[in-house]
Amino acid sequence: MTTIIDQLEAPVRVNGNPGYEWTSPGSFDELDSTLENFFVENQQSQERTLAAKLPDEQKTFRLGEPLRREDQFEGIIGGSQSLREVFAQLKIVAPTDSTVLLLGETGTGKELVAHALHKRSARRGRPFVRVNCAAIPSGLLESELFGHERGSFTGAIAKRIGRFEMAHGGTIFLDEIGDIPAELQPKLLRVLQEQEFERLGSTQTIRVNVRVVAATSRNLPQMVADRQFRGDLYYRLNVFPIRLPALRERLEDIPLLVRYFTARYATRMQKSVDQVSIKAMNELLQYSWPGNVRELQNFIERAVILSPGKVLRLPLSELNQHNSLTDIPGQSSGSRLTLKDAEREHIIQALAETNWIIGGLKGAAARLGLKRTTLISKMQRLSISRALA
Repeated sequence: MTTIIDQLEAPVRVNGNPGYEWTSPGSFDELDSTLENFFVENQQSQERTLAAKLPDEQKTFRLGEPLRREDQFEGIIGGSQSLREVFAQLKIVAPTDSTVLLLGETGTGKELVAHALHKRSARRGRPFVRVNCAAIPSGLLESELFGHERGSFTGAIAKRIGRFEMAHGGTIFLDEIGDIPAELQPKLLRVLQEQEFERLGSTQTIRVNVRVVAATSRNLPQMVADRQFRGDLYYRLNVFPIRLPALRERLEDIPLLVRYFTARYATRMQKSVDQVSIKAMNELLQYSWPGNVRELQNFIERAVILSPGKVLRLPLSELNQHNSLTDIPGQSSGSRLTLKDAEREHIIQALAETNWIIGGLKGAAARLGLKRTTLISKMQRLSISRALA
């Protein structure tokens, strides 16, 4: 008498599908599993066939799949060739104590890279201290970096430990190093070379063991040429430069980033958003992303807030509005100015009209409706000097 088990010794074909067969006796559990796999694959095949017939705005793909291991590195998301080259450089330099200079536009993830360098180094169990040199007023930056003694200046009512002392044994990340004032650059150079300094109001020399990772979105070589940045400090910082690509240079990473940020904010907001339309994704790929990954991250957060169901509802009209803002009348799309370039030309024009007088009632700052210090800061940020105008 032939049993079910005997029948399973011969190849079994389901609807002519040759992919399901046994070469040795099986069991009812194996049969159930095989049939279940077949019906799941058959259903998915039917879904793909139906989806192919839909218009692009109704076609979606799922965002719920986990990222592959090779598409992330210490929290940095991407699998493009340009980003893989950055990962390779990080793996080489991270175990050393060498100074690293991170170059790239705002929003490209320089702080994430600095964290990755710290976590991959022997200092990972020690402090990681971050300083944004552009966010601290120049008059307070020296005290912030090196500390001060009580009574060293008006308002110094107690001794303060500086960031370099806090980072002893670990890593200090000097973000926007190009904005550090000229009078403070020699003291920073000394710390980099000698690993020593004095607090404000003190003659006692303090020695530290700190690894420096610096970052800037500015053109430091041009600033050196304009004498806005010390050449010896630049060369001391430029031991191991790493350039981070802009998002428009690695468009293939956008679907990965959309998936990552959607899952992150959907979980935080307790939503079930896990799909995006193909048409919407194509719109994201055609946008230039001047704010880079930070702009995309904020955009996806807004989209998750606006999404009531499973499909990510992207406010694509915002991207179109931004593109229209960069359109200059009378210019072709290939010669459009960025907002940064337009601001730079506007300031240079005001300076030329005032014979490069910055302050005073008839100076460029008054004409532009800015404080004198604000205009000087903008000139430094935009690398404006009379020699280049």
